[in-house]
Amino acid sequence: MSDWLDALGALRHEREAAVLVTVAAARGHAPREAGAKMVVSAAATWGSIGGGNLEETAIARARSLLSSGSLIPVQVEMSLSDKARTEHGRQCCGGEVSLLLEPVPVRPAVAIFGLGHVGQELARVLVRHDVELHLVDSRASYVSGEAIAPLLEGPATVVAHHAPLPEITLGELPRGTDVLIMSHDHAEDFALCDAALRCGHLGSIGLIGSSAKRRRFEQSLGIEGHAPDAIARIRCPIGEPTVVEGLGGVKRPAAIALAVAVEVLSGARRAADVS
Repeated sequence: MSDWLDALGALRHEREAAVLVTVAAARGHAPREAGAKMVVSAAATWGSIGGGNLEETAIARARSLLSSGSLIPVQVEMSLSDKARTEHGRQCCGGEVSLLLEPVPVRPAVAIFGLGHVGQELARVLVRHDVELHLVDSRASYVSGEAIAPLLEGPATVVAHHAPLPEITLGELPRGTDVLIMSHDHAEDFALCDAALRCGHLGSIGLIGSSAKRRRFEQSLGIEGHAPDAIARIRCPIGEPTVVEGLGGVKRPAAIALAVAVEVLSGARRAADVS
């Protein structure tokens, strides 16, 4: 990659978090002018803000941000003086530099299994957000080019999957993908829940349905050998309850989809770690 901008694009594609470091202000004899940038990932860097102690300090702070998972930008003031010694040594240019460190998180990935009434409404909401959206259905007509065309106008990246056995698609999803199961067939829903629990790379798992459906699935998943704590990963019913309550308990597809979108986009239930 030739520069920091190429690096950001590649890291976004590879779903790897990074920090963009910018020289926000430079006073006196600074090694780089305001606006100089570099990108820092957990294992590499691209671009330069001047080398030496300045750059090493910026890299260390950036990787600390990556480790913490914080998404809050940080401003760092650096004095380039022989009297301002740090763990990375001295830099005696005689100037002062302000750095802005901006975390660039991995874009969320969401997979909707089942493009029925609720699935379609949910997709219409999610495509308006910066997510990688996977749409999966065992019925070819529901993920055809014609069916998906209205969902390609937002900032989301949309990937359609026709899969007669949708659970096979789980292994193709990016690491950390939040899975929402809402197919037209309870047997298909169950196969997806069973397979999702056997995948170690997924994020949260949500299942549309009632508390009665949840109890039936819990019992059947136990028979299939899943431990109670694993089964508890599956949320059912899905959807932020305050949204449904705010709509007067309405259960129309658009209302359910809105409640599910709020839950997913808020990240409130997103898995903290994906093993």
